[in-house]
Amino acid sequence: MRRLGGRFIFAIIIVLVTLFSYFNKTQVNSVTGKKQRVSLTPEEEVQLGLQSAPQMAAEFGGLYQDPQVQNKIDAIGEKLVNSTEASRSPYKFDFHVLADPKTVNAFAVPGGQIFITMGLLKELKTDDQIAGVLGHEMGHVIGRHSAAQMAKGELLQGLAGAAGVVGGDYTSAQTAQYVANLVNLSYGRDDELESDDFGVKYMIEAGYKPEALLDVMEVLEKASGGNEQSEFMSSHPSPANREEKIKVAIDKYGKK
Repeated sequence: MRRLGGRFIFAIIIVLVTLFSYFNKTQVNSVTGKKQRVSLTPEEEVQLGLQSAPQMAAEFGGLYQDPQVQNKIDAIGEKLVNSTEASRSPYKFDFHVLADPKTVNAFAVPGGQIFITMGLLKELKTDDQIAGVLGHEMGHVIGRHSAAQMAKGELLQGLAGAAGVVGGDYTSAQTAQYVANLVNLSYGRDDELESDDFGVKYMIEAGYKPEALLDVMEVLEKASGGNEQSEFMSSHPSPANREEKIKVAIDKYGKK
């Protein structure tokens, strides 16, 4: 009984330290003005992104070795950046085409490194559709979603560790961590919806047709039901759920 009481006190200490650390990680997003709890400064995000980019590329077969394709993606990406608030952000945006021909995916790492696989790119028929994907991923960077997710992950890991201490066994810690991951995934999906909103805004400001992002949803829906692996679908809300939000954003930003 005394041992259980000691574990409980230790767990309470872990919880208090974890919560104190999390709630003291507040920064103001220099672009959106929103207060966020993040683990990194913008400068640290940039450095982390640059350091992790080669490894991320290697996991998807390396970079696609066709200068014409890469130049096209660079041109669309630079137009999106130069036409929007992204140009006034502390981030340096780079756009990379990955060689993987089967995986349907696009993603961003902190600081402005954005990737799109050939598996997804070959399904996109217009520059507007490509702009929709890149604009969405830019939204993750501007929204500082990775940094915010890291802070939440540290919070949930600390709380899960406290639960494991009280339970006194590895199984309890595993269960708590599993629940923590589920909660974290739901937060990530909220980030995806916010990035869709950013994507529509940036498309309109750069002169692209925002309705093309709805076409991208159809591409993703098709990919998720086929034989190709859709990593994009594993962490993103279903296209059907996103379409209504995209239509709202088109109406909102299209009237400005």
